[in-house]
Order: sequence, then structure tokens, then C-alpha cells
Amino acid sequence: MVRRDRNHPSVWLWEPILNETWYPDDFALNVVNILHEEYPYPYCYAGCDVTALGHQYFPVHFTHPLNGKGGAFNTDTLDPKISYFTREWGDNVDDWNSHNSPSRVNRAWGEAPMLKQAQGYAKTDYQYTCYDVLYRNPRQHVGGCLWHSFDHQRGYHPDPFYGGIMDAFRQPKLSYYMFCAQRPAKINPDLPAETGPMVYIANAMTPFSPEDVTVYSNCDEVRLTYGGNGKTRIYHKPQNHEGMPSPVITFKGAFDVMQDKELARNGKHADSYLLAEGVMDGKVVATHKVMPSRRPSRLLLWADDERVELTADGSDLLTVVAAVADDNGNIKRLNNYEIKFEIEGPGELVANEETFTNPRPVLWGTAPVLVRATTTPGEIKVRASVVWSGKHTPVSAELTLVSHRPALPIIADSEELKQLQNQSGDTRQARQSTPTDCERRIEELQQELNRLKLKEVEQQQSDFE
Repeated sequence: MVRRDRNHPSVWLWEPILNETWYPDDFALNVVNILHEEYPYPYCYAGCDVTALGHQYFPVHFTHPLNGKGGAFNTDTLDPKISYFTREWGDNVDDWNSHNSPSRVNRAWGEAPMLKQAQGYAKTDYQYTCYDVLYRNPRQHVGGCLWHSFDHQRGYHPDPFYGGIMDAFRQPKLSYYMFCAQRPAKINPDLPAETGPMVYIANAMTPFSPEDVTVYSNCDEVRLTYGGNGKTRIYHKPQNHEGMPSPVITFKGAFDVMQDKELARNGKHADSYLLAEGVMDGKVVATHKVMPSRRPSRLLLWADDERVELTADGSDLLTVVAAVADDNGNIKRLNNYEIKFEIEGPGELVANEETFTNPRPVLWGTAPVLVRATTTPGEIKVRASVVWSGKHTPVSAELTLVSHRPALPIIADSEELKQLQNQSGDTRQARQSTPTDCERRIEELQQELNRLKLKEVEQQQSDFE
């Protein structure tokens, strides 16, 4: 392990033992000696569980600080020669067989479970390790790692792990935005990740959305306006507070689905919205607006490429996401459509009917698919359409991706390379089924006509109500 990873700049701590395993004392001493033989340099640190045999040979001990007044530890009980670290925290299961947990949340389950997960990760009202308590510990406890970033399938248990702040396709859950709010509000152009002020409304304004509106923000002040009544509520971040940098913000009773209904019946759909404004030094520096989604009419299609070019090396992947939306682009979170993906050009879908991954069901408004580039650079067209389309189904969408020639030569078996290059021609069937611009325009006009007819029915029902 050390030989493999010792030149990685991201390694700052070694765990040479088997975690959560009862090993003998002499094994612990042996692995520490091997570690220093393989890495005989300054700043070589190793860690193990504080309750494990042989922990006295390690300068870093893994432990769990529990939520409570003033943090988790009494400083009198800390060994001054030891640094303490939480190797993994956040996962809160009933037992390690059933795995029921408020931290295990499938993104498809919607707002209430995702809000519960985010609150549990942020600050709990029960005795458990959370982000807030990590900030209330003495500096000798140097931090901790959330388990885990992403949902995934693991080896030791048959059920997927749903504790990620993103799903397996890297689609954010609400916890993701809660953690975004913990970053400093100052923009740092030297970092590749997003920085600076942010504000996010964790409420989709569906008929089942909570009346209490949760907002995540790192700004000193947040103003929340509900367009239906024009009322604005203001939150001020507590000064010199202990704990996590940006507490979760809750505006009690800020959303009323019956007010939204009243506005919709009066044709004032544009007046129904939630607007959050983040304020720093008296200026609005970040905004987020949410509107209820009306009747689904079209698909949205985008690439989650993290601003990184797709490389034509036969293995590079990116996620393409289809979403069901209304005329204004508001995503319809609650729907039961299935999306069929088609591809044309030097790329392939990592999905098929045999594995039940294409068509793909829409979950919490979106349906993702993986696209892999071949070894031929060029334009790749991805098309998404609703399965079992009819008069009133959402209009299909098309997206063009570009794969670029790799900067370095591809090192691969010649037969494997030949097979990869031939994959560019495996899209004839999709190419034949892809509509022309004229056919797409006809589809859009037909949908518009059907919407006008539906409006007539709406008016009749309104007259008789």
C-alpha cells in the first residue's frame, strides 16, 4: 500500500491496519515498523481505532465525539501526546444487518427524507457525532471524514449504501447544499471547486412540500420572500456562535399550498414563488428562486461534465441527465415517466434494456445515463424521449457532446483498440430513429395544439366548480 501510494500528494495519514478488526498487539507494532521502513521521511503519521490492541504505537487515534454541551470531550481525559481524528462519521443505522437509518436516503424518496438526512449530518438533537460537534471540540481533535460522499454498491452487504450527499450518478441531495453553505463566503479564484457566497432553498413547492422552508446559506443575512403575499422574512446569522460556520436556517410556515392554489386559479402563476437573497455588507450577493412546476410539457437534457472535456480514449465517461419540466423549465419532481435514451456518433450508452437501465424511470424529476466516448473524437448526439409517448407527453430533447483527441497516445492491446474504434458504427439504428429538425418542429406544434385543447377543458371545469 505504501509503495503504491507514497507519492500521492493527497496522502496525509496512513491506516496500515485492518479497520474495525480485532488483531493482536504484535501485528499492530509490526505494521507500524513496516510503514516507517517503507516511508522513512518526516510527517509520516499512522492512525488506528482508539479501542484496538496496539493503539499505543500510533500517534493518531480514531474516535467518535458525541454531541453534547461544550463538545464531546473533557480535556482532562485527552492524552497530550495523541491527536484524535474521526475516521468516518454520519452513518446512523439501527444495526449492521437491517441498516435502517435517517442518514440512508435514496434521492428518489424526496424532500422529507433528504431534509432529515441533512439535519442529521449538520446538527442533531441526540447524542451522536455531527458536523456541529466537530467544530465544538478542542483542537486536539483535528477533524473527521463524513461516510460517504456518494451512494454506492459495496461488497459486504447486499443493499446499496444510500448515505451519500450525492447519489451514484453524482446528482446532489439536499445535504450537498447544506455542506456548500459551510464554505467561506469569500471567492477564491485559485480553487477548482466552487467558492463564494451561496444560498439554496430546500423546498420544491410541491403539494407535499413542508410548510416550514429550509434554506442553506453562508451569508450573514438571508431574506426570504414569498411572492404570493409579498411578505419578506429576514434571518441574521448569530455572531461569534460556537459550532458549524453556517447553521441550518428554517422559516416557519413560509409555504402554503392553498395560497399557491388560489394564485393558480386566478391565473397568477408567476406570483407564486419563493425567493431567497443572501446579503453580505448590505448587498445582495447570492439568490435562489423556486417556483411550483405546472403541467409537464418538455424534457430538459444536460451534461454533468464538471467543466472537463470528454476525452476520446475509449474509457472516459460523463453523466447526461434528462429532466421532466413545464413550459418555464421548472422541473416536475413528482412524475412517473420513463425516459428512453438514444445516441449517435463516436460514443455509446452505458445502459441497455437487458440490465433495465434504458429506458430509465424518472426519480425526483430526473433520469441520468452514462455516456462513454470511443477512441474517435467528434460530435456525439444524445436524444431523450418519453416512453409510450402520446398527445400530451413532454416533447423530446437532444444534446450534442464533443469528445476531444487525447493528449497522450492510447496504450492498449491492438485488438481491443480495433474493437473500440468499431463501436463508432454501432449507432445506425439510433441514427435512423433520430427525428429531423422538421419532424421535431411538427412534434412541438402538435403538442402546442394539444395544450390549447386542454386549456378549453380546464376552463369548463373552472366554470362548473
